Amino acid sequence: MKNIAFVLFASCLLVFNAHAAENILDISIPELKNYQVNNEKMVSSGLPTKPHLEMLQKIGLNQVVDLIPGDRTEHQQLISSLALGYHNIAVEWENPTLANFQEYVSIMQNLNEHDGVTLTHCRLNWRGSVFTYLYQVTQLQVPEETAKQEMLAIWQPNEIWLGFIDHVLAHYQK
Repeated sequence: MKNIAFVLFASCLLVFNAHAAENILDISIPELKNYQVNNEKMVSSGLPTKPHLEMLQKIGLNQVVDLIPGDRTEHQQLISSLALGYHNIAVEWENPTLANFQEYVSIMQNLNEHDGVTLTHCRLNWRGSVFTYLYQVTQLQVPEETAKQEMLAIWQPNEIWLGFIDHVLAHYQK
């Protein structure tokens, strides 16, 4: 009987902690463009500043995936100065590729094995919302409509990005 009571208590505690983790991530971050909580280990946004990153760090942020192409040295130095892990995938706005997404999957799978929260960002969270949507659907088995609503709350993908989404989904449905 004690074992059953302990198991029930432990189960309730786990559910409470998971719910609390989601709630703590769901905070208001002034002027952080298109901030969104994807799950208890993933958030996405537009380009964060140092104060944004410090605020996110207080709720468990420890990794950043930057989807902006070009020279990211200054941003990488900012992230490193805060002792956060940094990963850059140079996703060209006019030409997102399956290889870009596969690199993202590899990074996220590696990071999800560790504690902490990962921020996926780009300039406006348009690239980021597509990548987090696709990751949730293809890797985490989140229902497509649920993940899609999150993405559509940020932006309506254009023809290039709709084609990219279709290409990635077709690849992972094989």
